[in-house]
Amino acid sequence: MAMSLLLAQRVLVMFALAGVGFAMFRAGKITLEGNRTIGNILIYLSLPAVIIKSLMVGRTVENAVALAEGAGVALVLIVVAALVARLTCRRDGIGNFAGTFSNPSFFGIPLIAATIGEACVFYNAGFIFLMNIGQWTYGVSLLTGERERISWRDVLLAPFTIAMLVGLVLFSAQPPLPVVVTDCLGFVADLNTPLAMFSLGVYLAQVNPRAMFRRVANYRVSLARLVVAPLVSLAILTLLPLPSYEMRMALLIAASCPVGSNVAVYAQLHDSDYAYAVETVVISVLLSIVTIPVVVGLANALWL
Repeated sequence: MAMSLLLAQRVLVMFALAGVGFAMFRAGKITLEGNRTIGNILIYLSLPAVIIKSLMVGRTVENAVALAEGAGVALVLIVVAALVARLTCRRDGIGNFAGTFSNPSFFGIPLIAATIGEACVFYNAGFIFLMNIGQWTYGVSLLTGERERISWRDVLLAPFTIAMLVGLVLFSAQPPLPVVVTDCLGFVADLNTPLAMFSLGVYLAQVNPRAMFRRVANYRVSLARLVVAPLVSLAILTLLPLPSYEMRMALLIAASCPVGSNVAVYAQLHDSDYAYAVETVVISVLLSIVTIPVVVGLANALWL
């Protein structure tokens, strides 16, 4: 119960940060162009820093095995979410994208750090990496209907791929890094949550609340993303012989997060229904204030 209350509190804090972004946009202090700049900072600086920092742990057999196991289980959970979204949203490309891909980086990381400790973000590194690859490949094909438009060269050169490779090199080689480097990396990584929530606030300011709450498809997406996929993930994580409670919980929180904001970014890039994409993000974030604590509470009832 205590962890569920803490999670609810953290989600509310993140929503308050989104409120700051909302107010700044409405006041004309953050423009749409400025929000794109925030997105670039997140994608090319902050998120890579988070991935690298999460992999800067001791090189032990236990950590190497945990990293591999976490990535393997994350792949299973993402595939499960894709199947759930397909069954729930049918041929709706944006709905499938939104229902499949959660927000394990901008939303999941602060929740994991607050509830089970910052060191446990390590278990989420593979999830973040695979989620981004999935969005660049399967996600794009959902929006365009053209698999041939997937560029594997772009995937290999993507900031999250480079960050994962740098992080794995640091994990394997364990080089002594100057304090200036580690502190700078930490400061850039810490930008992740506030900037992402400011950007979400800008999305909030663009939606028509009446139209959003009337669109039935938004509730189908949230049902898949916030209820069915997390509950199936909970069942899978309960059955799998994973080495620790912390790994189970980190993966469950990542799988239970609301719709990733990248669905709006990709919808805009590929001339899909941007307004609908933004609505799926906003309404799932609103509902996650209730669903994430409930799912985590169920997990604790089973695992503790």
